[in-house]
Amino acid sequence: MQIFSTFDINGDLTMAISRCLFVAGLFVMLTCSAAKKMNVLFFVSDDMRPELASYLGPDFPSPVHPNMHTPNLDVLASMSLVLKRAYVQQAVCSPSRTSLLTGRRPDTTHVYDLVKYFRKVGGNFTTIPQYFKQNGYMSVGMGKIFHPGSASDNDDPISWSVPYYHANRSFWNPFGHEHSWLSVNESMQKEYPLPDQQIAQHATETLKQLAPDAKSGKKPFFLGVGFHKPHLPFIAPEQFFDFYPPEDIRLPDNDYAPVGMPPVAWSSYGELRNYGDIAKLNASGAINSTLPPQVIKDLRRAYYSALSFTDTLIGTVMNELKNLGLADNTIISFWGDHGWQLGEHGEWCKHTNFEDATHAPMMVHIPGKTDKGIATDALTEFVDLFPTLVEAAGLSPLELCPEGKSTETILCREGTSLMPLIDDPNSKTWKTKAFSQYPRENGKIMGYTMRTDRYRYTEWVEFEGAPKYKPNWSALNATELYDHMTDPEENHNLAIDSSSHSVVQELSKQLHAGWRDALPLENE
Repeated sequence: MQIFSTFDINGDLTMAISRCLFVAGLFVMLTCSAAKKMNVLFFVSDDMRPELASYLGPDFPSPVHPNMHTPNLDVLASMSLVLKRAYVQQAVCSPSRTSLLTGRRPDTTHVYDLVKYFRKVGGNFTTIPQYFKQNGYMSVGMGKIFHPGSASDNDDPISWSVPYYHANRSFWNPFGHEHSWLSVNESMQKEYPLPDQQIAQHATETLKQLAPDAKSGKKPFFLGVGFHKPHLPFIAPEQFFDFYPPEDIRLPDNDYAPVGMPPVAWSSYGELRNYGDIAKLNASGAINSTLPPQVIKDLRRAYYSALSFTDTLIGTVMNELKNLGLADNTIISFWGDHGWQLGEHGEWCKHTNFEDATHAPMMVHIPGKTDKGIATDALTEFVDLFPTLVEAAGLSPLELCPEGKSTETILCREGTSLMPLIDDPNSKTWKTKAFSQYPRENGKIMGYTMRTDRYRYTEWVEFEGAPKYKPNWSALNATELYDHMTDPEENHNLAIDSSSHSVVQELSKQLHAGWRDALPLENE
């Protein structure tokens, strides 16, 4: 279409003016359209391992499982970049969330527990919702995005445009002290809506309020929706238990600790043992101890049910987005804050460096780019999401944090945008390693773990806290090596085998070189 044409000075003046007005109007329309920013719907789920139907295959967390009922996340996966091998930077809520939301790793945020606030112990880092707020977005948060309480100064107020929303949990909190799981009947749900049901309802109401300004281009939104389940206690409506008949629930096929595992790698899963029904069992949480078989099956069934409950709530919010006509202009991201151990190795909860704890689901839908669905087995990390959302939304890209000055830099990244994987999910220039860590002995020992395409390699070393926050690689406490080609469940620690000496030496060098040495070629 030709917009501008030669003006005939001898032509009809009225026609000329009409043409000029048409051109001016069209120019304004095109300018407004070009300036219209995409919205962001930012989903988070607590303690969700990648036990989703869309993850079936070698990247599924366990070979022993029923058919998973996750239709809504499967639909989202079918139109997203699905990161089949995404790894958290530390397998516990606040450190993992802080890392993803700031784009920095734990040794930069200095957050290794559920108490410390990154702005006090790390630096005044810009967060994902804060960056979108600074770029003209209405930033709205609800549920569990940051870890609540002191760990975020009550949900990091600077990140949001309006007061943060939490569900009313007063009726349900007492259940959480005594019951590790609970099936809730319909009448109880109606009288006392579950917290995550309240969050989903608030999200749909919020979308209705945000829609007019978002659709007109006046004010795009960043909407963070954080669901609590399937975090303990596994409380879910009874209809979700129907998807998992008791006869379909099986015990883990590896209820023993890895052969040759160093004791420092173990967690005694106190989080689960503190619930009244589990405490009555007098479980020690010791290495190679286990819970009674029926208790394990009940917990696994309740976990699956809580996961499917969360899936339905995500579907509720996504359907409202579509009904409001916002789906074609909204980026949707979903992630679980870390994995979870469901009796594999006799372990429960997170708090380890094992695959089941560090491997978590993550996917990103970008309208016009991922609509047909793209799955990648490339190694990715949670710190990669911040630069990805920024690039997908067309905002100013984040610079790589300067070496040695990351804590002094307000806005930068320690991850890499995932956008190249949309064009080439099998990229040969992508990073070849993912890094996680976990502290032991009140932070005096740090387990640094590195996932490569084939191996998981871990060194437990002495760690110097404030003000240096650095490992002492020469003070080695223990080593682990698991070969995922022959042992995908990590049942045998090969580091104690003399035949693995050369592999250990090479992987040790790579671990010490760290994440900067593993950056994709274009980021070096």
